[in-house]
Amino acid sequence: MEMLDIFLVSFLSKNMKKMIKLSQISRFKTINRVVYGYYPFQDNRAVVIPFPMAEHLEEFIKRRKEAKNEYFQLNVSGNEMDFRLPDKGKYRLYDFPEASFDKSDQESVLKSIHYYLLDFFGDSVDYQLSTNYYAHLIPKLPHLSVCVTFNLSVLHDMKSFEDFLSSTPVLKRIQMHVCGTKKRLSPESKLYQAEYIRTIQHDPHFPAVLRHFQGRQAFLSFAKCEDLELIEFVKRWKSGEAFQKLEYMKIKMTDNKPPRYEVLNAVGVKYTDKTKQPPTHTLAKVFITGDCKPYTDPIISHSYVVRESDNRVASVSIHRNELNFGVWNKTEDEFLKLMD
Repeated sequence: MEMLDIFLVSFLSKNMKKMIKLSQISRFKTINRVVYGYYPFQDNRAVVIPFPMAEHLEEFIKRRKEAKNEYFQLNVSGNEMDFRLPDKGKYRLYDFPEASFDKSDQESVLKSIHYYLLDFFGDSVDYQLSTNYYAHLIPKLPHLSVCVTFNLSVLHDMKSFEDFLSSTPVLKRIQMHVCGTKKRLSPESKLYQAEYIRTIQHDPHFPAVLRHFQGRQAFLSFAKCEDLELIEFVKRWKSGEAFQKLEYMKIKMTDNKPPRYEVLNAVGVKYTDKTKQPPTHTLAKVFITGDCKPYTDPIISHSYVVRESDNRVASVSIHRNELNFGVWNKTEDEFLKLMD
């Protein structure tokens, strides 16, 4: 059965819901995220819940008025709510019936659905609210994180934007486009605390993700990035001064190519035995994007650096206009043994 059918059957009774939870244990173990909102990627590990945020609500309400007879009622977490079967999308079906609600009920509807699913899948699943709108309050719900997409260049009120970021419960992903702006964010901005960040920006200083990032994975695209900034990034990781949680960093430059050996020598890289195949660094992405790849691009490099504070190793690769940096959960001795 499709997930949509399983959910519909689960509303028949409490006993039916219990039976589904028991009979689908193996299937539910493969699910690692529940996404509220737009998620057009082919990802079998995700359950996608149709939930329009404020930027799409007017269109959503209009569609609801035009299709009155298609709606039916379900009891969700003790609340009677109107639903309809979701339209067949171009890429995939949604996995849950589409709720009907007014703008004023948005928070209570999300709360009811979230608690229903939390009881269904448990707290080991990652619950993500996906939105590209920053001027409304995100409800604080247990185990709910937020994924935000925006264009920093068109934001006029930076204080409101910072207030929105600080009011969000947990920032899972930030995806942003920055062009032709000198708007600065505070070094303490919650933007830099997102677990996953993907940026396209002209200048690496606006915002200064390369300097202030505190999350796990970053994919940064700059028009130009000076060699000294790449060197400073690696040295600050080596010293333990910054990037303590970092797992993976990809830095791509469109207008310049860093001199490979000069940068590697400047950061004090070490080299594995050139006669042996170096270990391959790759790990599961925090968030799957349009390329639909569940894992980071492999780093196969003889060059590596060691963090002074805990002897942790990171593979470093510079190829053409890219720097790739992958942190291993291994000490230097453990890392070198991988080649044996």
